[in-house]
Amino acid sequence: MSLAKTETFNQSDKELANVAKALSHPARISILRILNELNSCITGEIVELIPLSQSTVSQHLKELKRVNLIKGEIEGPRTCYCLNETVIEKTKSIFTTLFSTFKCC
Repeated sequence: MSLAKTETFNQSDKELANVAKALSHPARISILRILNELNSCITGEIVELIPLSQSTVSQHLKELKRVNLIKGEIEGPRTCYCLNETVIEKTKSIFTTLFSTFKCC
């Protein structure tokens, strides 16, 4: 039985690639910045701050939540989102380690 090509890479590299993929849209970066500045947020507030429709913002939130960069708690008809500090710190550490090993010209 053959392995998927991604199975040949180490777990840390696969996790970093998965997070990098989630970060690959400027709207998601904006959402993370907003959540960082507000320290908590409700979906409707995010929609007011980003020039995208509610459904598009929801899809971006879903992708960020998929990789655990954000957490969401249902509060009645709304979901309150915030940064997942543990995963954010781990991601920062992985990116720092990756780039600190690069030796440029």
